[in-house]
Amino acid sequence: MRTLLLLSAMAALGYCKDETVAGHGGADLAWHLTSIDGTPFIARATMRFPEEGAIAGEAPCNRFTARQTVPYPWFHAEEIATTTRLACPDLEAETEFLHALAEMTLVEVTGPVLILSTEDGREMIFHTVD
Repeated sequence: MRTLLLLSAMAALGYCKDETVAGHGGADLAWHLTSIDGTPFIARATMRFPEEGAIAGEAPCNRFTARQTVPYPWFHAEEIATTTRLACPDLEAETEFLHALAEMTLVEVTGPVLILSTEDGREMIFHTVD
């Protein structure tokens, strides 16, 4: 009973804050991929953080989901899975997008820009979708 009261008090005081991207400015927005490693990404790919630890989006051909449970500013897209199995002319771009997403280790949300990166210089740039 004491534990339940302590947890309730901690939650009320803000100790259980969402430490993922969703809790640091990434929630409730659709992010459109504009470039990978400095090269414009021509195909359409979007990503959302609908709730704590969840990633959902649309790769160039298929919808996808993933989990993101490490605390901000760290990033790790876990359990990436496509939820549809459509083929399209942009399948190569989809593979590039999903592979790059799996490699990202850092995230920064600055207003309408979300940057995913790695310590060795890889980078994915997203902008909010109007």
